[in-house]
Amino acid sequence: MFSFFFQSAIFNFQSLLTVVLLLICTCAYIRSLFPSLLDRNKVGLLGTFWKCARIGERKSPYVAVCCVVMALSILFWS
Repeated sequence: MFSFFFQSAIFNFQSLLTVVLLLICTCAYIRSLFPSLLDRNKVGLLGTFWKCARIGERKSPYVAVCCVVMALSILFWS
């Protein structure tokens, strides 16, 4: 049962985009509150969170539009 839920976000493109958008928004929010938490880990596996935060900061209008489109898509077309 657990493997079904884990694999559904990988193979369903809409779910994958939702997870990526939530990761970007969450990392940008955490970096705005605690900048030193993400800034000290710029390489390796934890560097992925720093990179997501940078994407969320630099491309925030595009990320916001994607979040609104994804929310409308989930509410009305799913």
